[in-house]
Amino acid sequence: MKKTVASLALTLLASTSAFATGFTNGGFDSGDLTGWTGGGGTWFGSPVSPVDPTTYNGGTPNNTIMSGGLDPFTGANRVYGGTNSVRVNDSINDDSVSTLRQSVTNYTENNIYFAWNAVLEASHGLTDSDYFSLTLTDDTAHSTIISRSYSSAGSIGAGTSGVSWTNYSGWFSSGWVVENIDVLALGAFGHDFTLTLLASDCPYGGHAGYVYMDGFGSETPPIGSVPEPASLALFGLGAAGLALARRRKNATLV
Repeated sequence: MKKTVASLALTLLASTSAFATGFTNGGFDSGDLTGWTGGGGTWFGSPVSPVDPTTYNGGTPNNTIMSGGLDPFTGANRVYGGTNSVRVNDSINDDSVSTLRQSVTNYTENNIYFAWNAVLEASHGLTDSDYFSLTLTDDTAHSTIISRSYSSAGSIGAGTSGVSWTNYSGWFSSGWVVENIDVLALGAFGHDFTLTLLASDCPYGGHAGYVYMDGFGSETPPIGSVPEPASLALFGLGAAGLALARRRKNATLV
């Protein structure tokens, strides 16, 4: 009887482990975009923001692995930690739009971390400037956890607080911002998640927008440089969330 119970327990554990997954290539340190899906296209005319990333599914992406160095307009490190990051879109103002997306099923880690740094060239108004958006959705609960959307003319919609933008001679930058999602506090342990980024030029071919992303996973991204004040503030909130998660975990174990 004991052998039967033990065998059943091991079978269940193996089954659970087989379906529990994490993010693939979150630091891009494999030197490619394995695990990620990109899309792209162009943006013309007089649009209404925010740009919908699903419009560009199946299109040709403009996403590039970055291996260190400094951004030419802001002087910030192009990699937050480790050896590589990804740049979504680029600094060429040619009406281009690029997206990057990854989904994970049955996520069984306590936290989700990632870092991003958007660079937008000063342009027109809220609905027709170069543009950046980021969403993290809980696909199991059909809810949006993070929704950030900005044009070079200002922020659009909710979820844009806590980020300070700096003007570098006509190029606005968020600096490196670290996001920390406390999965346990959300009651989302074991849920499915999708992260989607979009970066675009303005629709007239005159101004460019792009974003760097790094360190998408369950562990705090290693700091490759001293983050800007906005990044430090958000990271401090994230650390507090992690401490709370650990206390809850310890309480459960007791």
